Amino acid sequence: MPAIKLWGFDNSTYVRTVKMLLAEKGVTDFEQVPVNVLKGEPRQPEHLARHPFGKVPVVDVDGFRIIETPAIAAYLDALLPGKRLIPTDLKSLARSAMTVSILDSYGYKALIGGVVAYHLFPDFVGGKNEAMHHEGIAEGKTVLGEIMKLRGGDRFIAGAEQSLADLYLAPIFAYVVLTPHKQEFLALPGVADWWGAVTALDSFKGTEYPS
Repeated sequence: MPAIKLWGFDNSTYVRTVKMLLAEKGVTDFEQVPVNVLKGEPRQPEHLARHPFGKVPVVDVDGFRIIETPAIAAYLDALLPGKRLIPTDLKSLARSAMTVSILDSYGYKALIGGVVAYHLFPDFVGGKNEAMHHEGIAEGKTVLGEIMKLRGGDRFIAGAEQSLADLYLAPIFAYVVLTPHKQEFLALPGVADWWGAVTALDSFKGTEYPS
């Protein structure tokens, strides 16, 4: 088994995505170094030397440094034994990749920046911005609606089995359900069924956010 070192704190959705992937692969023996985003630690020179844009997670595998969650996930998924989380079936691969791109490009900003931050950590984003909040709700519904279209009638987003797409959305939605908008988002077509499936995963239950 390779030596894996992970920099990042457990409240990060992206860090949780990587930890869920490791759990899906059966990897429990890895080192985690906390880097607290809320305290500004990613912007300190020590971490900027690891990631020049001050983001988490950063992963080191046997001395090979990887930044950016899609690259980390692709590398670990190909390297580690066990079920592939990036599908090999071409249509499932496309569905998973589209979901990851949608969340990176639009979903994180809308759901975390616009919805979650407003209620759970407004000071971190400069206070409660009503316009950003309402825009986040609307955009977040569009994001989830498109992802549920990609899911279709399957149990998970890219097919019958969980994929990186689910591991990307689950940590984000785990924050959404902590807001007063929980039922509003769960009422969107397909969301509640998907949420029931993903919350039953051991990888989800074993990476809960610290209280």
